[in-house]
Order: sequence, then C-alpha cells, then structure tokens
Amino acid sequence: MRVRTTFYSWMMAAVGVVWLVQPACGQREGAGVPRSAPAGSAVAEVPEPAREFRGAWVATVANIDWPSEPGLPAASQRAEADAIVRGARERGLNALVLQVRPACDALYRSSIEPWSEFLTGESGKAPDDGYDPLEYWIALCRANGLQLHAWVNPFRARHFQSKKPDAPSHISKARPDLVKTYGEFLWLDPGEKDAQDHAVRVILDIVRRYDIDGVHIDDYFYPYPKAGVAFPDDDSYRRYRLGGGELARGDWRRSNIDGFVERLYRETKAAKPHVKVGVSPFGIWRPDHPAGVKGMDAYEQIFADAKLWLERGWMDYCAPQLYWRVDAPQQPFGPLLDWWVSRNLKGRHVWPGLYASRVLPNEKQRWEPAEVVRQIEERRKRAGSTGEIHFSIKALVGREGGGMGGALSTGPYAGFALPPATPWLRAPALPRVEVEPGRTSRAVLTPAPGAEGQRLVVSSRVGGEWSHRVVWTREAAVVIDAAAGASEVAVRAFGRTGELGPAARAGLGGAR
Repeated sequence: MRVRTTFYSWMMAAVGVVWLVQPACGQREGAGVPRSAPAGSAVAEVPEPAREFRGAWVATVANIDWPSEPGLPAASQRAEADAIVRGARERGLNALVLQVRPACDALYRSSIEPWSEFLTGESGKAPDDGYDPLEYWIALCRANGLQLHAWVNPFRARHFQSKKPDAPSHISKARPDLVKTYGEFLWLDPGEKDAQDHAVRVILDIVRRYDIDGVHIDDYFYPYPKAGVAFPDDDSYRRYRLGGGELARGDWRRSNIDGFVERLYRETKAAKPHVKVGVSPFGIWRPDHPAGVKGMDAYEQIFADAKLWLERGWMDYCAPQLYWRVDAPQQPFGPLLDWWVSRNLKGRHVWPGLYASRVLPNEKQRWEPAEVVRQIEERRKRAGSTGEIHFSIKALVGREGGGMGGALSTGPYAGFALPPATPWLRAPALPRVEVEPGRTSRAVLTPAPGAEGQRLVVSSRVGGEWSHRVVWTREAAVVIDAAAGASEVAVRAFGRTGELGPAARAGLGGAR
C-alpha cells in the first residue's frame, strides 16, 4: 500500500524522479539494482562520500544548551531547536546527541517518568501546546540530514540545579527505597535490581517508540566521589552478602555497572537491532594507562570498567571524554586516544569526546578554536578513530563560541561526510532505486517491509565535481532536488546502519 503525506518544503524544486522499489524475494540485504548505462558507454563512477562521525552533545540538564531556560513557551522551544539543528548542519555536523532524560525525568512524552523541570519549569508539567520535544527533534534532524541519538542518564535522579519539588510520579517519590542522597544529588542505587530494571525499562521505551539512530549513556554510573563521603549503599550490599555474594564492595559495584551495560546493549538489539548503543566514559580508564597518564581512576572511583565494555563489544561506539589539550603533560591527547583504540578488540567505533566548550568566554582556562581543530587533525592521523563528538553544541552554534563553528565549517568540516557504517548490526533491507531523467514534480516510493522511513544520498555532478546530501522521507511521492547547474544526479539508498546501495543515475538531459 502506498502512503502519501505532505512534502518537506525544502524538497520541492524537482529535477528528477526517484522510484524506490521493494527488493525481490531472496535478494541480499542492502542490494539494489541501478539503471544500467547504455551498452558501450563510458560512465565515470559516482564517488563515495567521505565517512566521518561529526557529532555534538545537546545538554538539557540545567539548561546548558536547550531550552535556554525552563518554562519557555513551546513555540520558543521549537524556534531554539530549529536554530540549533540548522546551525549544526551549516557547520558540517551530521549527528546530534540530545539529552532526553537528565535526572529520571523526560523531555519526551512518557507514561513512566514525569516531564522535566528543565523543559517546562515544573516537574510533571507538560509543554503548553502538548507537543512532544523528542518527536520534534527527530523530525528536524531528518529534514536537515542529521542523525539523532537519545542521551540518557541511567542513575542520576535529581540534579543540584533543580529548583522545584519532583512530581509524585518521580521515582524518588514512587520508590524512595531505590533512591539515595549523595551530596547535592539524588541517585538511583545501581546495586538495587529494581533500580536497574527501571532504568532499562525507560531506555527501551524510548528505543521502541521513537525512530532514533542511537541511544547514548555518558560517564555517570556511580556518582563522582565527594571527599570523605561514601555512597550510601550499605543496605543493598548487605543483602548481596547475605545472599551468598563474595565480592568486595568495589568489585560488586563494578559488577553492577558491567551487568547494566551488557544488558542495555543486549536488550536494545533485541528491541531494534539497527539502533546504535553509545557510551561516553571518563577519558582515563586508570592512571598510567597509557604510561605516564595522571588523573582520576574511573575504575576505582566511579566503578566504570569501560575497558571491559569496549573489549567485549557491549557498545557500538565509544566516545571517551578526552577533554585535555593535545600537548597536556599528564593527559596527552594522542597517546590516550591510541590507548582506547588499542582496546577496541571487537572493531567498534571510537569517536572521542572533545571539549569544544573550552572556547566559551566564561571558561577559566579558555582555549582558542585552533586547539579543537588541532585535536581533530590529530585524531584523523589514526585509522582506528573515525569521528568525534563535541561538548557541547553551544560552542559551535552560539554567539559566544569565539569562531568555533566557523573554524569547523571552513576547516576540517568544509566537505560533506556521512557517518561511518556499522556493518556488524542488522538493519532493514534497502530498497532498489531507479531514477527518471528530466524535470518533473512526480516520484513514486514503495518502502522496504517494516521501514520507518527511507534515507537517500543524493549526489549531483556540476562539471567534474560531485556534491552530496542526505534526504529522508516517508513519502510515496518523492521529489529530488539536484544542485544548481547539475548535469547529472545519482541516488543511492542509505540504510539505517550506514550501508549504501548502488547508485541509480540520470543525466538531466537524458538517462545514464
């Protein structure tokens, strides 16, 4: 059955018709049959777009990035989101990592947890016109050719910058036995099975209901330690020992987080195999790994054994937070990145987190944009790392970024890049693609079975140069817009795990 919906306004200038046809029975996943060139003709290959993950975190906790303040009218929230996504595209990014659950709350419609105070100014209060922010961000990113990853904090239950009481449905009120006070925070106790069950249930609810590209957790597992203050998990540890457990408390805490990370990966793949799972750990696993590195011991102090998770392949990408200068004497960027790459035994992606916000004027040890560009250049020297994620988007698209966004868009991100493929994941079958030449406003789409939408890479040839862009659509009728002055257009299906189908081509004066 064909389904017709409204065209995106930016797809309306027609220069070619694209037909996406369901693959024939028995054809392998990802196969497509392009229109063949006439016999005896010499047709140059359509170049493959570059591959590089160019992401940025969009932090909602404490209104770091979005919305700019709690309780803004929904229309203002959407306008700010529009500006962020448009700015991200203009600066050459191809992915955003949006924080949707900062503290056991929701910046999306949820029947499990209350609306976030950072969104509406009051825990449990819905946006004033009933819109779903996550749905809106997904649609925005699709329209601008970007991936959208949903960022979740699994165990933090209240941030110290929250101002108002939590709603009655908040986990701290509904299950206070699972929540501990630690300093100025509330925290789910990872040693409580019900706490882990709750976190996994929330994340899988997002994965199942939303058409996201990835789910993402950062470095907050057990809280960062407060001097002289122990995390109050005596009760859960005592029950563990009474039940026959023999691990020392530190090992037990690590086993809690290890089990959570493995379970999250396994159950996400059972729910939607193509959704990527990303983890962004603290940038130092343990001091002296590699030799000479100094800093916090994440293994001992927040009980995060990210080395194990990467070695076991319990993630699709690892984004260690390498928030130091290239030449930092105790945390050198290159050797740290090399160490993480060396632990990537399963061939996952390694995309370091870069502290782009150090360019902001309120930073005590402010960087110039050239430092971040230098880090990208250093990362590109290593075949084992194919992208980065910037913290945070404010530094790239905000007015206070000191030229950071421009340094990217005119420098390392000047050319187009697709996110790297994740070929170890199972994805929906690609459609076949055919292109009709000539100027027309009509196209036909028959999606592959079970597809939530189709992505295309549209390539245009102007003279001897090719340019590329991503188009996403649910349309039965699709209009493809080639670059101005193009003599030829090529279209490829772009799968959910990043695989590209063969190019179907049309000369704008005749078929190719």
